[in-house]
Amino acid sequence: MVGERRRERRRGKRRSRRCAVGAQGPGEQPGAIEVGGQFESDFRYRARVAAEEKQAIARRAAGFIEKRMIVMVDDGSTSQMITPHLVECRPLTVITNNLAVIVELSGQPGIELIALGGSFSKKFNGFFGVLTEKSIAELRADIAFLSSSAIDGRTAFHQDQEVLEVKRGMIASSASRYLMVDHRKFGRTALHRLADLDVFDGVVTSAALPQERADALRQDGIKLYFAEEG
Repeated sequence: MVGERRRERRRGKRRSRRCAVGAQGPGEQPGAIEVGGQFESDFRYRARVAAEEKQAIARRAAGFIEKRMIVMVDDGSTSQMITPHLVECRPLTVITNNLAVIVELSGQPGIELIALGGSFSKKFNGFFGVLTEKSIAELRADIAFLSSSAIDGRTAFHQDQEVLEVKRGMIASSASRYLMVDHRKFGRTALHRLADLDVFDGVVTSAALPQERADALRQDGIKLYFAEEG
């Protein structure tokens, strides 16, 4: 009996260690948790998934930027891909809570960078919380680029409430807004409702989005822009 209890404790410890680092697939880093209906994936995982498609989407979205604009960029992995295009469009003012964007634009001539502080999230590689939300509320941008982890019908969703509040603040503080999402995000749902798609001036995605889904959204009055059109 004593030996059996010891074996059971050892098995329990092994299960606990596996849970602590997240379920890993081949080639995945510890803690790089895949997206689900309740939990958003680690930014390292998101940065690797559909990278080429996200780069093309970001390039298409950058076509809406004009010189001397004030641009807001959120924490998304697709949003990070827009950074080199911001440099091409300078002079610009860029407001962001995305640490990767902050690092890449820091010190770039012609870019006035406003880094939104707050509580740093290693999981999302960005800044969130009350300080971030208050800062956004005091600012006004010409255009905002946002992402979302799930779209069901004509509604965008996100798993994390704190991230959600920052995204909503950016929507409210921008004259125009574009949602950048790869085709995998459609037909999914998540814990929190972000916004109806009609609050965005356009949804930028790729031609990999099934035609019937694209047709349904356009019939609902949602403006779609495809990466391949740019």
